[in-house]
Amino acid sequence: MSENSPFDPVETGRAVIRSTIAGSLATLDEAGNPFATLVTMATTVDLRPVLSLSDLAVHTQNLKRDPRASLLLVAPGGETGNPLAGARITLVGTIERVDDEHAAWRYGLRQGKAARASALPGFHHYVMNVTNSHLVAGFGNIAQIAGKDLLPDYSDSKDLLDGEKMVVEHMNDDHADAIALYAIKLLNQPGGAWRITGCDPEGIDIATSTLRARLPFPTRATTVGEAGGYLKSFAKQARSLEQ
Repeated sequence: MSENSPFDPVETGRAVIRSTIAGSLATLDEAGNPFATLVTMATTVDLRPVLSLSDLAVHTQNLKRDPRASLLLVAPGGETGNPLAGARITLVGTIERVDDEHAAWRYGLRQGKAARASALPGFHHYVMNVTNSHLVAGFGNIAQIAGKDLLPDYSDSKDLLDGEKMVVEHMNDDHADAIALYAIKLLNQPGGAWRITGCDPEGIDIATSTLRARLPFPTRATTVGEAGGYLKSFAKQARSLEQ
């Protein structure tokens, strides 16, 4: 969002969720007191947070008693000294254990080498069902957003959702050069080992070990073919800027 564009709380909230890989999880302890811990995260395609939690962790024991929780996510922006400089969103809802291979795959892709612990015995994946949220994105840019409004509805895009893994793995395995060009030429990012960490109807998420960026599609893609067409077009556009 540029300085001159109107504040869009839904798009801003979604951008914060996509930009983070860790957050502060608040669960309820045995006495009903809030208990905050640091967790790593990814998301499902429709932006529900995915966590990998140990059975031995206090927050996991708390969730087994009471699934209600909140998750604070802070976008990059406070690294220069002001911890309140980054936009942040608090997600409120319930967290449940899932046996979802796609959610686990997305977690591993987004966390990279840090996801290795999730493969150890006693770790399982959990998904947050968001019912409400509170966004703070600068002075005067504060909003309460219901979960049904914050999380996108991609029910019309089954072909792309079913084919997301194929698209992402094909691009990462065979077209790493194109992904780097997306980052450098189209998004003005520094060079690096960029990879795609997600593909949804509205665009792709890309990342290195330290950086994350988002490249939106011109219009919504509902099929693998439409998404592939956009990716080819992006590569052509980026290569034209090299000349």
